[in-house]
Amino acid sequence: MGSTGATLQARRILEAVRQVVLGQEEATRDCLVALLARGHVLLEGVPGTAKTLLVRTLARALNVSYARIQFTPDLMPSDITGISVLSTGHEFIFRPGPVFHDLILADEVNRAPAKTQAALLEAMQERTVTVDGTSHTLSQTFMVFATQNPIEFEGTYPLPEAELDRFMLKATLGYPAEEVEQGILGKYMEGFEADIPDTYGVSTVVDAGGLEALRETVRTIRVEAQVARYMVRIVRATRETPSLTLGASPRGGIALLKAARALALLEGREFVVPDDVKLLAPAVLRHRVTVAPELELEGVSSDQALRSILEQIEVPPT
Repeated sequence: MGSTGATLQARRILEAVRQVVLGQEEATRDCLVALLARGHVLLEGVPGTAKTLLVRTLARALNVSYARIQFTPDLMPSDITGISVLSTGHEFIFRPGPVFHDLILADEVNRAPAKTQAALLEAMQERTVTVDGTSHTLSQTFMVFATQNPIEFEGTYPLPEAELDRFMLKATLGYPAEEVEQGILGKYMEGFEADIPDTYGVSTVVDAGGLEALRETVRTIRVEAQVARYMVRIVRATRETPSLTLGASPRGGIALLKAARALALLEGREFVVPDDVKLLAPAVLRHRVTVAPELELEGVSSDQALRSILEQIEVPPT
């Protein structure tokens, strides 16, 4: 697929999502970037900010299967991956769990214990699931969108660093502006219902095969040596600054590279520019770093610490 045609298709997917999910420009862009780069997304936002709606709309625009897994304290790993059951022929047959769909919404992922959260790790990293010693391959389209609520801490479990590191980026969804909220009510007055996908007005933009072609095009986007060095300097700076007690791993640099390529395609370029890196760095790194406790008490967020790092690192010429 030519880069121009791929850019047009990618933008059509984004437009399809934004006609349903109003006022979340940054989050919808970040989710599409991760989709094109074969990454997973951690969605954080207060209830009612269209996290579920965003994923359902994407599934509809791509005509792929969608499954929502409600994470609860009693959720078992087999509830996600599937189990082997004894058939009438006295043979064990594998019954796939919801993780075998294309787009997975892991709702309130931090409400399940670490053992259950770990069931996602192999799936997210290897795109396979092992049950009773047998490995099962997931679909090429497979992608996890995990939601967590920033204000409800009761009954939650912190996500392990190993799991956090497997999310390409963390997208945040806030309350919409007043005029956007008015537009949301207008859509409902016209017959829109979030639980009835047929009211979305979204038709298929590309299918699973078309998405794979888009991803192949993303992998052809050029990254010059000075831009790659810029990424490395940013990632290494997170490990050296006193404001952070935990910096990003090399996987963070790889995620930044892949995401920047996808953004370049979306912007209609065949190469990555430093602005792509600078724009995506907070989303790609915010969940991979930990702010020093004394600064956290003063209200310093990971985004503020990352912005400070970005301001200090020299941007290479284009």
